[in-house]
Amino acid sequence: MYRAVTRQIEVTVEPNFLPERSSVDRGQYFWSYTIIITNSGAETVQLRTRHWIITDATGRKQEVRGEGVVGEQPVLAPGERFEYTSGVPLPTASGFMTGRYQMVSESGERFEIDVPTFSLDSPDNRRVLN
Repeated sequence: MYRAVTRQIEVTVEPNFLPERSSVDRGQYFWSYTIIITNSGAETVQLRTRHWIITDATGRKQEVRGEGVVGEQPVLAPGERFEYTSGVPLPTASGFMTGRYQMVSESGERFEIDVPTFSLDSPDNRRVLN
């Protein structure tokens, strides 16, 4: 599990390789990832936008920006959490993702929180240690 905390908001990520949605022969690899956002602060916040940077094993980057997550812009009161699962395809057997969420506090302040960088590794990926 991967974890980042920004302004008392914790984001954890658990990636999972999905062999049933992947095809090594066609160079298609697919992962799901489950994210839990927990508000440990004293103020209610809302997730407004997301920004992902997805990098495959060749170093090719793809940026994804959009409103909310999985069609929602969750509001988190102090102590509340929001969990969702999404997915990502890659043309390589490994890669990584990193990102940020734009939040807004109940007082109207906009700020960004980090999503921890997390690794996408398939069991077919051979590792070489130097």
